[in-house]
Amino acid sequence: MGQAAGAETGIPPYAAVPPPPPAADPAENLGDGQRRDRLVAALTLIAGIGLVLALPFALREGAQFFLPLTAALVIAIALVPLLEWLERHRVPAPIAAFTCVLLFLVAANVALASIVVPAWRWLQELPSRIDQIQHNLAPLIEYYANIQQWVNETLHNFASGPVQQPVQAVAAPPTSLLDLFTTTAPSALIEMFFAILVIYFFLSGWTRLRRSAITSRASFGGAMATARVIQDVVDDTSAYLGTITLINLTLGLIVAGALTALNMPTPLMWGGIVALLNYIPYFGPVIAALLLAVGGLMTFGTLGAALMPAVVMVVAHLIEANLVTPLVVGHRLTINPIMILISLSFWGWVWGTTGALLAVPLLIIIQTVMSAAGKPDIAGFLFEHGTLVGDQSSARARRPGGLDQSG
Repeated sequence: MGQAAGAETGIPPYAAVPPPPPAADPAENLGDGQRRDRLVAALTLIAGIGLVLALPFALREGAQFFLPLTAALVIAIALVPLLEWLERHRVPAPIAAFTCVLLFLVAANVALASIVVPAWRWLQELPSRIDQIQHNLAPLIEYYANIQQWVNETLHNFASGPVQQPVQAVAAPPTSLLDLFTTTAPSALIEMFFAILVIYFFLSGWTRLRRSAITSRASFGGAMATARVIQDVVDDTSAYLGTITLINLTLGLIVAGALTALNMPTPLMWGGIVALLNYIPYFGPVIAALLLAVGGLMTFGTLGAALMPAVVMVVAHLIEANLVTPLVVGHRLTINPIMILISLSFWGWVWGTTGALLAVPLLIIIQTVMSAAGKPDIAGFLFEHGTLVGDQSSARARRPGGLDQSG
């Protein structure tokens, strides 16, 4: 019967049946996939770190292109509400854009003319006022000399060798500023013309650009999210710059009025300097106070009167920073002070004073986009989702005698 059955089925009798292939171990497959995830994560991290490290140097080396482009984009975004107001009143887009650029240039030229021309005269008078500055600082210098003499005598009592007197280096007069200005003026004019063109073309095509960015989304939700991000960037940037500009102008006028009462020459110039430097948080008011102290030392004959302009500016700034700005700006545009310091340090290192002026608007734009797009979870990318730490169930399956509680 066995031979007949074997003949009917075509299988030789007593033939060895090959065993089935072993089932794939899910733990090994998970491990292989996990290793692939780690490789992708390592490559992504290396590429990201390289980009982050290279980007500041690229921005710094290409400042002649990136700086006017970035400044123009920030200014254009701040001018969008004015452009939309003109377009709502049926002004064509090219004419509305030209009007916005013209108004901005007029305001900027008036502000710079009221600051640069008097400041240049102050710089020219600085070498001739050195004696007066030294005369006003004589009490402080004498006080410092007495302290230094006491320190030297104390050290002489404990040391066997003579104490060397410090050598005071005399700073060179600022005669190289004119040479620096004349050598950089052509490139500065080209960059300014480039920035003006960017502002005009950005504003003239703003409506079309926004419509294209919204309608190109594949879903209705994506289109709504894009529209919301664009509107938030415009609203936050324009609101911050408009509010801070109004506050800084008011602060400059108050300081100018107080300096007029103190008989300080060119009070509008000093008020403009205070208003301009107040765009730079923390550091700008300090620089403005130091400049006012130097101006007071060049003008007045006593130390107390010479320091009064700086005192007036500091008091006005403290009132503005602690009462007026929090009340006017409110919580909507409140920014983390640590982020402000990081942004000031970064953009100030990359682009100098202009970068420091752009630091807070750029921070607002970046935070608005990041809050809508979602902040990257670096810790989750490193330590979760199978990149560096495996799943707990797979870890139990790989242990000897491990049991899966789900089965």
